[in-house]
Amino acid sequence: MSETLPDGPTAVERIDAAIARIESAIAARTEAGDALAKRHAALKARMAEAVAALDDVITRGSPN
Repeated sequence: MSETLPDGPTAVERIDAAIARIESAIAARTEAGDALAKRHAALKARMAEAVAALDDVITRGSPN
């Protein structure tokens, strides 16, 4: 009896494909995390500017 190989991918090929998908997902998640960190830094800077501006308004409006 001779066994025939299936036409589909082998177990090793499926594992290699799974590893490639995992690596791709990790890269995408890293990029998304980097983008989020940049957005957070920009928002933090804008909030610091807004608080400083409000502080100036309050300081000018308060009696000495």
